[in-house]
Amino acid sequence: MNGKSFIEALKREISKAVVGKEDIIELLTIALLSEGHVMLEGIPGVAKTTIAKAFSSAISLSFSRIQLTPDLLPADIIGVLYYDQKSGEWKTKKGPVFANVVLADELNRAQPKTQSALLEAMQERQVTIEGTTFKLPRPFLVIATMNPLEQEGVYTLPEAQLDRFMLKIEMGYPSKEEELSLLKRKSLGEFSEVNPIIGRDELLGLMKEAMMVSTSDEIIEYIYSIISATRRDERVLLGASPRAGEHLLYASKAAAFLDGRDYVIPDDVKKVAVPVLLHRILLRTEYEVEGLKSRAVIEDIIKNTEVPV
Repeated sequence: MNGKSFIEALKREISKAVVGKEDIIELLTIALLSEGHVMLEGIPGVAKTTIAKAFSSAISLSFSRIQLTPDLLPADIIGVLYYDQKSGEWKTKKGPVFANVVLADELNRAQPKTQSALLEAMQERQVTIEGTTFKLPRPFLVIATMNPLEQEGVYTLPEAQLDRFMLKIEMGYPSKEEELSLLKRKSLGEFSEVNPIIGRDELLGLMKEAMMVSTSDEIIEYIYSIISATRRDERVLLGASPRAGEHLLYASKAAAFLDGRDYVIPDDVKKVAVPVLLHRILLRTEYEVEGLKSRAVIEDIIKNTEVPV
């Protein structure tokens, strides 16, 4: 199975449980292949959990959901060491982070130390419980959700923590056609269970192939030009970090792989640039007051960056 046939089969299978959202499925796959993590922002009820579950089922990966709340502790996520009175031994109870796909629901509702425990696991791909280090399973994909409208009872995620996420995907209302199709299929009971289309070993092979996609010096220069432009733009207070450039490179490779190519072209970079950069730039206050959005600034930068021939 090559990249193109994989994404086509994946979309077909997930369509058994989800209406539309093919662009989101593709971005989730890009993050998975390039071993990144995803921030999924959207109001309640737009199928964030449904997509995450269907996605993990279609690629035969283990799935866990963590509902973040203010009283949640780091041990509730990573696990705890406890004394078993029956055996008279100390044992480790692993937390829900020990899964291939982890849905961290409403990440900004957790207190900072709990957020940090999850973000450390994302970065290091391992956790330490009472001095013992445990590797997390591979592949390992965290899909963290946030409600953009809630302001009370939430904690702000610092820019340094947001930078750990490869992609930020904004999930809005479905189109009229999608919502009508959803209602009709619900009425007829046409939604069915999603079945695996690929095994873990084959998936790991695809991940390796995706990162072997070649990138010319001109494409690397193009990626740098976009990243550096965010640092020079007068509308931007904080530009994209070097990690953003790495993530843009890896995501572009995965996008090319899913398009059936073994080399990156400028269109691959353009396809993933907005979700890679959306959460990584901070606009100056005077522009935010005027209603300017990060997406518009990024799209403007991409439009004005010279494309290599």
